[in-house]
Amino acid sequence: MVLFGLSTQSVSIAQTPEPTNVKLAEIHWRDMCIYPDPVSKTYYMVGPGWRAVRLYTSKDLLNWYGPRQIYEAPKNVWGDIPIKSIWAPELHSYKGKYYLFLTFDTENKLQEQWREWYPRVTRGSQILVSDSITGPYKTFQNHSTTPVDMMALDATLWVEDGIPYMVFCHEWVQISNGAVCKVQLKQDLSETVGETVTLFHATEASWSKSNLKMGNNVTDGCFLYKGKTGKLYMLWASFSEGGYTEGIAISESGKLDGPWSQQDEPLYKQDGGHGMIFTTFDGKPMMVLHSPNNKESRPRIFEMEDNGNTLRVTKELKE
Repeated sequence: MVLFGLSTQSVSIAQTPEPTNVKLAEIHWRDMCIYPDPVSKTYYMVGPGWRAVRLYTSKDLLNWYGPRQIYEAPKNVWGDIPIKSIWAPELHSYKGKYYLFLTFDTENKLQEQWREWYPRVTRGSQILVSDSITGPYKTFQNHSTTPVDMMALDATLWVEDGIPYMVFCHEWVQISNGAVCKVQLKQDLSETVGETVTLFHATEASWSKSNLKMGNNVTDGCFLYKGKTGKLYMLWASFSEGGYTEGIAISESGKLDGPWSQQDEPLYKQDGGHGMIFTTFDGKPMMVLHSPNNKESRPRIFEMEDNGNTLRVTKELKE
């Protein structure tokens, strides 16, 4: 999760309010994900609390009920390293179980530090599993699923040729030029298999601008979507001259290994990003992202067009 170019904790309040009926436009949240449940015909929107994951439900995407807390990180979830906050949870169903992909942030400093740079800390994405959408969720290990020596965030699930992968962002705080990486997972998603592979760096997109103070480029909120013609698209966020921006990369092979080309024109550039795509129960592709990228951020949902060559926003979902 990125706010003004620096990863920060959730802006959600620490106390969970009583669930109530609320309009989409009244929800202030960031880094959320919408999962359409085909069984109940219900949309589940998950997002960060403080050290927790919260959930809203809806039948029409405009009227929501919540929030309800479905996970809170135990104090010892990473052993002796205390968790400061949870970022960017995603909800996925896979082989009859439900999984939360989320990022734990800490203040535990790594040995590698740079002068005049933000602290390099233990930060990584973790996979949690449950038999129910609403939990309880449990971790597989007491450390991140992403490599423990990497500052990683915003992991997502992608399954290709029957093989599950975790795709995630390698934090700019550690490498300056942020990257998007992949690593294979075991079939039960319990841990990784083999080495991490870098797919691309932020500077490969012409619209991604370096921070004037730090000279870094951000990669944030990667999400994959297979188009109607078999094209593989990756949504991801960085910063452009207009602020927080949602871009799109296209795999020339239609496979996760790419090579990846960056579309020059961003998908959304009105100070919003960390987008993901879901499909409505009547088959329409939709994108949810947060905008603006500040304490007033809220979920915004857009109808999308897949023209066979790329994706584009058509209109925003409103009352």
